[in-house]
Amino acid sequence: MNSYKFHIKETLKLAYPLVIGQLGHMMLGVVDSLMVGRLGAVPLAASALVNGLILLILVLGIGMSVALTPLVAIVKGSEKHDECGIILRQGLLVNLLFSFLLVIPIYFFSDIVYYLDQPIEVAEQAKSYLIILNLSIIPFMLFQTYKQFSEGLSITKPPMYILIVSNIVNVFGNWVLIFGNLGFPRLELDGAGYSSLLTRVFIAVAIFLYIRNAKSFQEFDPSLKFKSINWPVIKKIISIGIPAGFQMFFEISGFVFAAIMVGWIGTNELAAHQIAINLASITFMVGIGTSIAATIRVGNYLGKRDLVGIKRAGYSALGIIALTMGFFGLMFFLFRDFLPTLYINDVEVIEIAASLIVIASFFQVVDGLQIVGVGILRGLTDVNITMVITFFAFWVIGLPVAYLLGFTFEFGAEGIWVSLVVGLSLAAILFILRVHRYLRNTEFD
Repeated sequence: MNSYKFHIKETLKLAYPLVIGQLGHMMLGVVDSLMVGRLGAVPLAASALVNGLILLILVLGIGMSVALTPLVAIVKGSEKHDECGIILRQGLLVNLLFSFLLVIPIYFFSDIVYYLDQPIEVAEQAKSYLIILNLSIIPFMLFQTYKQFSEGLSITKPPMYILIVSNIVNVFGNWVLIFGNLGFPRLELDGAGYSSLLTRVFIAVAIFLYIRNAKSFQEFDPSLKFKSINWPVIKKIISIGIPAGFQMFFEISGFVFAAIMVGWIGTNELAAHQIAINLASITFMVGIGTSIAATIRVGNYLGKRDLVGIKRAGYSALGIIALTMGFFGLMFFLFRDFLPTLYINDVEVIEIAASLIVIASFFQVVDGLQIVGVGILRGLTDVNITMVITFFAFWVIGLPVAYLLGFTFEFGAEGIWVSLVVGLSLAAILFILRVHRYLRNTEFD
């Protein structure tokens, strides 16, 4: 028990800055929506459309950058500190190239917004906003590279502080560029895009300067002194990054398509869905933070070739998230009628949202368990299976069940949300079984 207390304490110490950082990043989107919303329904709709498209592309880049965390954690655990800098530099090469591979197609195919069955006035504003926001992927990927490097070293606070400050930068940029203050032209929605671009440049420069100069990083050689292209390291990054990116893509796109199906039912149902999914997204940040902490700690013990440490680090993270998300689920259930009133005054929407929040209260625990399961498997670099399981749980099982319950059996939005419970539960069970099997069959000399 004392050993598990130690592991719980160490996981929480790593996780809380990660959770705050994730919430800080989430707030950038919330603030953009609030400030763009003052311009009217058309700019807000265009913003929502573009951010959804960018997110589906960006998760592939985030997945590629995520590969650095377990690789750095493993070599740090094995006391090969000089190799941490090698992974960082090769990661910069991979992620910079990958960011251009993401940006260039979006730029040339930005007219796609005209073919998504949107009102023409929404599509016209969305196109220029998409082109501007698309450019911000490059500095964001540079930030992600250094963020994942820092987290792999178990130094999780610097990215948190930078993301918190970035909200101030973004609010100021929005105020100046959206509304034309301080003598700047009023750019409206495009102003929000330029503000996001400048904010992402800020976080990239800030984390680069901090890691490059902070004493705590110097033993890991975070310099840009490239000696050569290290193909074995690049291959490792890509072999983890591509499956990690597609795992994220399959999960997020599953939720996006579920939202589309809810929209087929009606406007009130879609509004209620947005309220419930926003609340679930907030608590999910705790799951993501705990998942990253599990990746770091499991990776460290893998580098040390300590099987007992891997098991205790992994299982303690699962215990933490089960209790935490269980608490959130209870709060959702108890305050299901109150929470929607924070978003809207429409009685019918509140009633539908309350019923969806009840369902969300049941999937809190499995949602937390599945994302922490992914984190443990990433720490073990066993990522191909996470991609396969996520596709199976959400696209082979979850979405067909959503259509069946939502439309064939006419349970509506509630039926679609029950399918989310099915998909998340299946993913959680399969991930945990995979962790258990991996650890049972692994031995170190």
